[in-house]
Amino acid sequence: MKRMTALILTAALAAGLALPASAAESQEDRLAQVTQAVKDTLDLDTSAYDNFYGECYDQQLVSQWSLTWEGAEERLSIDALEDGTVIWYSRSHTEGAETGLPGYPGGDAAQAREAAQAFLAQVLDPELETAVLEETGSSKQLGRDEFRFSGDILFHGLPSPLSCSVTVDGESGQVTRFSRDISYGLYMGEAPSPTPAVGAGAAAQSLKGSLSLKLEYVLSEEDETRAVLRYVPDGRDEFYVDAQTGELVNLTELEEELLDGGIGMGGSAAGDSSAESAPSSPSLENGLSQAEQEGIQKLEGVLSKETLDGQLRAVAQYGLEGYALTSASYRLLEAGEDREEQVLCTLRYLLPGEDGTASRTFTVDARTGQVEDLWSALPWEEGQTPQVTQAEAQAKAEAFLESFCPGQAAKLALYAAPGPEEEIRAKYTFTFARQENGYFFPDHFYEVAVSAQDGSVCGLSYFYEEDVAFDSPEGIISNEKALDAWMDTYTVTLGYLQVPEKLSAGDPEAAPYLQLGLKAFYVLKLGYGLEREDYLYGIDAKTGMPVRPERGTDGGLAYSDLSGHWARETVEALAAYHVGYEGGTFAPGQAMTQFDLVALLFSVENYPLDPAAATEEERDAAYSAAYRLGALTPAERSDSAPLTRSGAVKLLLNAEGLKNAAGLAGIYTCTYTDRDSIPAEDLGYAALAQGIGMAGDTWAGSRTATRAEGAVMLHKLLAG
Repeated sequence: MKRMTALILTAALAAGLALPASAAESQEDRLAQVTQAVKDTLDLDTSAYDNFYGECYDQQLVSQWSLTWEGAEERLSIDALEDGTVIWYSRSHTEGAETGLPGYPGGDAAQAREAAQAFLAQVLDPELETAVLEETGSSKQLGRDEFRFSGDILFHGLPSPLSCSVTVDGESGQVTRFSRDISYGLYMGEAPSPTPAVGAGAAAQSLKGSLSLKLEYVLSEEDETRAVLRYVPDGRDEFYVDAQTGELVNLTELEEELLDGGIGMGGSAAGDSSAESAPSSPSLENGLSQAEQEGIQKLEGVLSKETLDGQLRAVAQYGLEGYALTSASYRLLEAGEDREEQVLCTLRYLLPGEDGTASRTFTVDARTGQVEDLWSALPWEEGQTPQVTQAEAQAKAEAFLESFCPGQAAKLALYAAPGPEEEIRAKYTFTFARQENGYFFPDHFYEVAVSAQDGSVCGLSYFYEEDVAFDSPEGIISNEKALDAWMDTYTVTLGYLQVPEKLSAGDPEAAPYLQLGLKAFYVLKLGYGLEREDYLYGIDAKTGMPVRPERGTDGGLAYSDLSGHWARETVEALAAYHVGYEGGTFAPGQAMTQFDLVALLFSVENYPLDPAAATEEERDAAYSAAYRLGALTPAERSDSAPLTRSGAVKLLLNAEGLKNAAGLAGIYTCTYTDRDSIPAEDLGYAALAQGIGMAGDTWAGSRTATRAEGAVMLHKLLAG
């Protein structure tokens, strides 16, 4: 269904000269037409390009052309549809890469936005599409003189599922990149009328009815040893209200019905094989040799694989009768801040059978035999009938927990189980969660899987700790009030939604999709949905206020010790680009060491470090980066050595690639007040530094530099 034709045309076409049309539309004719349409759309003058070629990707639903112009100084690439709709655009220069440190970006954001919007006015369908662009956070990067914008594409002024992005060069004001989503091939038919028959108020009431909350304990974000009560969403299905009929539609269920229920978007039901992928072999995972395995088994208190195997077989609920132990591997977990040293053993069992091989894999504490995890692969034939009912399986899971964790079982209750319409295959899976004061705390749970064939326990995972304090349930608000507060966090928005629809053989528009073997496809429908800018955890059960994640700061580094300092503005200018130090303080008056400046330099193209807390690996990484830049050599490394002003200038100018220029003798002059005291070998560096603005009226090269002075020098270098 997909073919590509690469055509090299003459410079005449590249220059915009029309080609004669033939009776039968050839590939050359099609390329000429789409090229002219694109040039007309963008008002392109391509006379400066020497070469041009186009590639066509023909598909049943849509044809896409890739057009490329090449010249001595520039390359222009555009992807377009057959009618000339531009969907991707890239303009790049063929100049060699710049050396040295990246500088501050140039250009004006407001002017760049105007250029981006003007470009959109050319490439969007004026009768249907508009877009409002917002600058992305990635625009603010050193060495990148460009502004990046993105936005949703609006149909008739209403939101749609489509989006676009535009990048503008800050120096020239030219658009250098553009991309957009298209509806061709993604949606069947056209966008419907933007006029709704149902009002937003009625839609809001229907949408509120689709929301539900449940009251549970959750760990406090401020104190992980304390659990608080919170109303959290009960179900994650997405709903919308059809703007013409007023029907409340469960979009999630509709997609599952059409995509998973035998009417696949790809023309066939999604395969549902019970053959699960086995986890990686533990022996390969930890990479231990046989000698290392034997050495671990000799650790104090570690049980042999024979003993561990015997303990597992003694628990009849695991159903290991007939299974053969095929491997046992040990691994050592070293002690950490929140755990003691532990040795784990992974034992794998196999049970060959006529319908396939079953396997069970246990991970146990090698000193106690306590099962940490159980996973099984169970063969299951299509149409096979469970021999154990769900009620029987649940009873077996509960009985297992009574014996496996008697201390916790009394506080566990069924939290999740297979739904009434869920097809049961090889096993039933139940989740039992901790309950306190009558409310679930799902962070503490036991998940148990029971074989649908013989009722044995074939899966186990859990997490449960005792040292958690639970807030009193007194003073909580009602579910109704919580739901009102939750609904208030949303905006009811009218827009175009992508909705799957069953294809009809009598619909002419469906014909090409049916020919592909599709049974359903997406269409655009006008509907109301619930929109929210921020993600929320839920509603605090006592205050009734929405609970938001702590916001990350994307505004760069922040320091608490710059108030009133002469270099504050400069240090904060660097910090806006994440150039500086981690840790929350800059210590501007502190004497600068060599590593202080190397770490500062490292943050320009990598990430900030805290010089006081940097690990040996981080120090080595920072110095390796400095070596690659030519800032200094390995023989010159001296982490804690005080750095003079002259040494700081040399290190920075070397990193900028100016070492050879600074070494040229007899060509430099400077006007420092202490000019006569500057050593001859430093004169080139001193003159360059004064020209760039890295130093003031006095050189003072032998004086130890402060961190503030190092930051100012770097700032001037990046700004130059």
